[in-house]
Amino acid sequence: MTTSVLLNFLISLTFLMFSLASNFFQDFDITWGDGRAKILENGELLTLSLDKASGSGFQSKSEYLFGKIDMQLKLVPRNSAGTVTAYYLSSKGSMWDEIDFEFLGNLSGEPYILHTNVYSQGKGDKEQQFYLWFDPTDDFHTYSILWNPQRIIFSVDDTPIREFNNSESIGVPFPKKQPMRIYSSLWNADNWATRGGLVKIDWTQAPFVASYRNFSVDSDCVWSSDSSSCTSVSSSSSTSDQWMSQDLNTINQKRLKWVQDNYMVYNYCTDFRRFPQGLPPECTPSPSAT
Repeated sequence: MTTSVLLNFLISLTFLMFSLASNFFQDFDITWGDGRAKILENGELLTLSLDKASGSGFQSKSEYLFGKIDMQLKLVPRNSAGTVTAYYLSSKGSMWDEIDFEFLGNLSGEPYILHTNVYSQGKGDKEQQFYLWFDPTDDFHTYSILWNPQRIIFSVDDTPIREFNNSESIGVPFPKKQPMRIYSSLWNADNWATRGGLVKIDWTQAPFVASYRNFSVDSDCVWSSDSSSCTSVSSSSSTSDQWMSQDLNTINQKRLKWVQDNYMVYNYCTDFRRFPQGLPPECTPSPSAT
């Protein structure tokens, strides 16, 4: 076998491995929507649809305990008021853990609101909300969750927008013991999603469609439906455990500050009216918090 033939074979094999690793047929189950969720293009594209009768949703076949998870989304275009596209990690039970991206639709020409939250042991109330610096309906953009024992970092197109640190040392629960599945749904939330529920869904614009592609995950602990133990999986070329101790370097700290200075529209850590008895303890963490 010549060098060029071998090189072409390796390139093709690498492409095949990546395609299999990010194939929606392989990695996800459509869970509801009565045909409104569709896997297309040989498993490389997934779409969710919402009409007056129902929304739709899907979930990962596996559960993950820590990892770096990426998904490209293109959100509902034009008048999306009243709709919510949710993309999140969650465990089960009354003391569940959860890491949320929720995209709150809006009237044509008005920006989406990206809502983030973290739950641990069934308790959330840790919301931060952002505008985006681009139109998320024009094209696909990458929304990432990096989750390790020290922190959770939310990123958009590799730009960090939020860091939630482990503050167990000051009594704040942190999600680190329950494996979580990936979920996504498109649903009617016009009782609260846009301007507190004042703007309702315009059903003449239905069906509303959100699209997904290029899912990837790096995790050293994956539970599958037919296994009770965890295995390692990587669908990228990076070192599989690099994320396990990753934090924000100087450049990404500056990017985070830029986003929060210019695009943050709500931060529970500054909402004194909501917490008249004092802000949650993680809002002023001690230097020793880990």
